[in-house]
Amino acid sequence: MSYAQPQGNANRRLTGLVVVVVFHGLMGYALVNGLARKIVEVVTQPLDTKIIEDIKPLPPDKPPPPPPPKLAAPPPPYIPPPEIQVQVPQSAAAAITAITREKPIEPVAAPGQRIVAAPAPAPRAAPVRTAPVVDANACDKPEYPSAALRAQETGIVLLAFLIDVDGSAMESRVERSSGSRRLDEAARKALGLCKFKPATTDGKPERAWAKIEYVWKLD
Repeated sequence: MSYAQPQGNANRRLTGLVVVVVFHGLMGYALVNGLARKIVEVVTQPLDTKIIEDIKPLPPDKPPPPPPPKLAAPPPPYIPPPEIQVQVPQSAAAAITAITREKPIEPVAAPGQRIVAAPAPAPRAAPVRTAPVVDANACDKPEYPSAALRAQETGIVLLAFLIDVDGSAMESRVERSSGSRRLDEAARKALGLCKFKPATTDGKPERAWAKIEYVWKLD
């Protein structure tokens, strides 16, 4: 049995292994030396240092100071005007002058003539006035209000009323109440149906106020 061929293969394998190991060693050496040089170069380079300061914002501008107040000039001192004495003449003083009427010149009668004075006018007579005539008997008896009758209301009402030139009662008002509004209104209503004699001035009828009483009682 021959062992020559396997031994030759083993030698070649060993030689290749050695070559690979040497190659890797050289590569490792080169890498180590190159990297170390690079690191040294990087470390030996000067470092640039910069100081960065915080930039503070500028403070806002202060508003300008207000203008100084304008001082008004003081008013000039009061100088009273000089007193001027004016002499008033006596003729300018207030005076009241009495004015007298001159008497009329009386005519002088010629010798043998007589002067007769004109008669004085007659005085005007005062106007003749007559009061209105209020006769209660001339009025119809008013009807007793049924509600006041049922309530047994009684009393005396005094009415003031204005008599027109034709003798009728133009308006009326209650001067003194009877205590019952129904009786007062019934009296005013009955008064409107009456006729009276009006007042007169120099015989001419005129309006005038008068008064009348209505007595309400139960028989």
